[in-house]
Amino acid sequence: MMLRDKVLLVDRQDTVLGEMDKLQAHQEGRLHRAFSIFIFNSFGQMLIHQRAETKYHGAGLWTNACCSHPQAGETLAASASERLDYEMGIQCKLQRTFSFVYHGRVENGLVEHELDHVFVGTFDGDPKINREEVADFQWIDLDTLADWLTRSPQAFTIWFRKALPMVVEEMSKRSNP
Repeated sequence: MMLRDKVLLVDRQDTVLGEMDKLQAHQEGRLHRAFSIFIFNSFGQMLIHQRAETKYHGAGLWTNACCSHPQAGETLAASASERLDYEMGIQCKLQRTFSFVYHGRVENGLVEHELDHVFVGTFDGDPKINREEVADFQWIDLDTLADWLTRSPQAFTIWFRKALPMVVEEMSKRSNP
């Protein structure tokens, strides 16, 4: 497993401009490449997980199945697959669906500013979570998730709150061509 202590700084067109320490990039709010993975089961439920309490930001918050930063020399697809297996013990086909840029303050004086590439996959079963990364997980239907998100947005990571409506719209397009 590759150490993930760096990020790739990019412009809004995803051209790599350099590499920086991950914490420094979040302290300075520098735009960098990331990915988020959304996993659904055959019942249409989404897999979400609660981040481990040891995370330097987003600790204890709920989010999508997996998210991380590709490292120099890795393709997005290989990085996403490797990280999903490392964090959740899941191996499945992933499809890159879209990307978006977001910017927002998070706890500990840090700033998320990412060009986030979103992958979607299907998996039936329960993950085998890595306790260093994940405190808990659950399969949840989208209506229940939407209600929870409306009542308690602070329980979720910033990127999840921003990406979820786009993922739901994309999945709707796929099921209603």
